[in-house]
Amino acid sequence: MKRKIGVYICHCGGNISDYVDVEKVRQAAAKEAGVALARTMEFACADSSQKEIAQDIQEGAVDSFVVASCSPKLHLPTFQSVAERAGLNKYQYVHANIREQVSWAHSDDKEGATAKAVQFVRAAIAKVRLAKAIEPIEIQTQRAVLVVGAGVAGMKAATSLAKMGVNVYLIEKEHFVGGRVSQWDVLCITEETGKDLVTRFYIDVVANQNITLFTGAELVECSGSMGNFTVKVRITPRYVKDICEKDRMRRAIEVCPVEVVDEFNFSITKRKAIYHNFPSQYPLVAVVDMKHCTRCGKCEKECEKIDFSQEEKVVELKVGSILVAAGFDPYTPKNGEFGYQVYDNVITLPQFKRLVAISDTELKWKGRPVQTIAYIYCVGSRQLEGENKYCSRYCCLTTICAAIKAGEKFSGLSHFHFTRGIRTYGKYETFFYEASKRGQVFLQSFEDDPPQVTQKDGRTLVRIHDILTSRREVEVDADLVVLVTGMVPRTDGRIGEILKLPRGRDRFYNEIHMKLRPVETVIDGVTIAGACRGPQNVVEAINSSLSAAIKSYSFVRRDTLAIEPIVAEIDPDACTWCEACAKACPFDAIARDASTGKEIARVNTPVCKGCGMCLPVCPANAIQLRTFSDEEVQQMIGVLAHEL
Repeated sequence: MKRKIGVYICHCGGNISDYVDVEKVRQAAAKEAGVALARTMEFACADSSQKEIAQDIQEGAVDSFVVASCSPKLHLPTFQSVAERAGLNKYQYVHANIREQVSWAHSDDKEGATAKAVQFVRAAIAKVRLAKAIEPIEIQTQRAVLVVGAGVAGMKAATSLAKMGVNVYLIEKEHFVGGRVSQWDVLCITEETGKDLVTRFYIDVVANQNITLFTGAELVECSGSMGNFTVKVRITPRYVKDICEKDRMRRAIEVCPVEVVDEFNFSITKRKAIYHNFPSQYPLVAVVDMKHCTRCGKCEKECEKIDFSQEEKVVELKVGSILVAAGFDPYTPKNGEFGYQVYDNVITLPQFKRLVAISDTELKWKGRPVQTIAYIYCVGSRQLEGENKYCSRYCCLTTICAAIKAGEKFSGLSHFHFTRGIRTYGKYETFFYEASKRGQVFLQSFEDDPPQVTQKDGRTLVRIHDILTSRREVEVDADLVVLVTGMVPRTDGRIGEILKLPRGRDRFYNEIHMKLRPVETVIDGVTIAGACRGPQNVVEAINSSLSAAIKSYSFVRRDTLAIEPIVAEIDPDACTWCEACAKACPFDAIARDASTGKEIARVNTPVCKGCGMCLPVCPANAIQLRTFSDEEVQQMIGVLAHEL
């Protein structure tokens, strides 16, 4: 079929035309076979330019077109929409990136940049000559969403989705909701406690009939695709059926003879084998820790709700989208890092916050009064050597707030902050000013000259070369050293492995684009929220959860869902099922199919991402990728390899 191709070359307000001779590019494009018209535009993405392209299509001047402008990440959907509004199949449009890949990359060589832009446009024209009209793949959707993680981000996302009329399955691996926030006392941003915030969110969750909450629940299997996932969730029993009457549960806990370290208090206290942190955790039902329980039977005598006959079970759920709010872990310092686990009065920031929360009239550590506290910042963040080169963002603010609250609760404390520069971004600078006004001392060192922690004659000394006083050596005799630890990804990464979620360089789950698609992942139908996508404070985590909820809702709000048709296709006559394609597929989208009597590969099109990993490994060349067929790619390579 003879094409009538339109070529539109963008000046991009000088971003392209300052470094590329766009008129020369236009002239070269106009000479290509099948090109009916070639134009330059000041801003191709402007409404007036979009209307001009649409008019050319509607008047029959073009039946396919190329736009040479900026990154397709920005405007591929823009011009696909132009095609659809004008009545043209959107896959009969090809985008050429001559800004990021040409003008910005070769701003010092206009002649060379122009020649490269001509080649890019000619290659796009070669591809669009072979472009075929293809239609989106439609799938039936399940009007339900699985939310993984019942911290504040997960609970807020669940209630937001439920209010939009969606059935929500909220699963939490621990037996209590609230995540890290339930462990904090006063939240400096809102002036309420972590318990208050968790209580509000938990009440909203249990009050909404559209939400089914599973605690002690872990995602163990996931299959299917956006709109129609099948997930399996393993539920570990609590071995306690309900709330005991009056104080019988407290007595059941008291008589338990087994004591283990309490993870809720970051191991600074101990708990029983049957436990509940009253009143900070929900649900208000205790849990028996069967790893440590000796089945002595003493707790059963105190509370009839204890039931050791409960068994682990696996439930299967069908959902249209999955929202992951798996949270974070505080960084655990290495043995000997700033004296950690070497000196008994060196603790982490989470431990300090719990110590302040559970102490009554006097601040003590291991029976000794605490008067002077040294805070060492950026432990586990901004590392010169190590994995955590990022700033955890929340640590400076949290530490300063914790120091202020400790000073308000216990009189006579002296606070010394050993920093690498304070980062209380935005309006939170006021907390830094407040701490300074209260007499707290801030010292600063260079990255390559951190504070030193030593012990001498039973005293713990923290020494720094303070750059705020011209590198004067300052030494503090500290009763307690608090290591300000940052955020790191959860050590248990099985959720990411099951869902095949990619990670960024910081090892947190990776969104597609931090500005354009901030909560979406490359796995269609799976969104991320909260601190599992990177260090965040409570407000930021909640905001991201609302964004993820809206996006997840967009996947399930209709009965059917149209998904991208750029997928792999199998030639059944050529395929001999050698399994190479299935092994190469990172999304498990290819399986063996013997339904026709011959073993061949079958592509699960809703799961296929069109990545092309299966194509080069096929020895029979039995696989093609829609819109990127061998013929199309070969034509583009031929153009790019041809010298002008």
